[in-house]
Amino acid sequence: MNMKKIIKISGIVILVVIIVLVLSLAVICVYNRIKMKQEEPLLEKPLGKMIEIDGHRMCVYEEGKGEHTLLFLSGSGTAAPILDFKSLYSLLADDYHIVVIEKFGYGFSDVVDDERSFDTILRQDREALEKAGIKGPFVLCPHSMSGLESIMWAQDHPDEVEAIIGLDMVLPRTYDDFDFEGVFRYEKLAAFAREMGIVRFYYSDSSLPSALSKEEKELYRAIACRKAVNIDIINEGISITGAVGEIDSKPKPDVPMLMFLSDGTEIKGTNWAENHYDYASDLTDARVIELDCGHYVHNFRQDEIAKEIREFIGK
Repeated sequence: MNMKKIIKISGIVILVVIIVLVLSLAVICVYNRIKMKQEEPLLEKPLGKMIEIDGHRMCVYEEGKGEHTLLFLSGSGTAAPILDFKSLYSLLADDYHIVVIEKFGYGFSDVVDDERSFDTILRQDREALEKAGIKGPFVLCPHSMSGLESIMWAQDHPDEVEAIIGLDMVLPRTYDDFDFEGVFRYEKLAAFAREMGIVRFYYSDSSLPSALSKEEKELYRAIACRKAVNIDIINEGISITGAVGEIDSKPKPDVPMLMFLSDGTEIKGTNWAENHYDYASDLTDARVIELDCGHYVHNFRQDEIAKEIREFIGK
């Protein structure tokens, strides 16, 4: 077989592959649009109160009563925080006041397509709580990137923060050697996958929190197919370096802290455990607990975490 024939055959194969991929994407996109239309009734009744902030709607969820208010703050890109944290807070709601804030771009809250500095996020969260009639002090329970907001909260409004319980939370030093460019490339790809409907297959029943019912998983998936990695989430990431600089310019807040750590395998390019032990070493009352599980610790080791939280608050 001569070279020209090989090139011709290769070109035909490549063309066929491209046509198959385009047709597959088209089918997936159409299928996703049909499913989104069918899912609309699921989204008609938000799980929390809808509070107007800066002309947009933000969702705040609460349940339970108790002397202490546990305020859950989601990590970057968690599509449905109210449902994501349920594995853990459902074990605590009998004894504590549970609150979950869905920031703009998350869950039932609006996508605002505006600047998302951490100063703005903190102001909006505090205003939403005030309008919802929820008063502190709070035991902040941040997952992942919300660790930065929690530290800023304790620095700027120490009378509102009773303690911080980190659910594999980030710390300022997490970002010293962080690959921001790589993350931004991934986020743009993930946003494209959402627009095309590919993300629907990522949020399968097996990948969602096991403690959720079949109906709750359907709701989670419906939210994710509309909100996963939207412009608000991308703009939050752009604001990280500014938040770290602001935190570093102020004294470290010496509030009681309990920090649960994952195995660190999903946090690339950081000294995950070492950073937490180093941060805790300067505090009066801080404890680090390592867990052999993934980044969403509250969906893997919720029973152990709930037990430790009770002991921590009980002190």
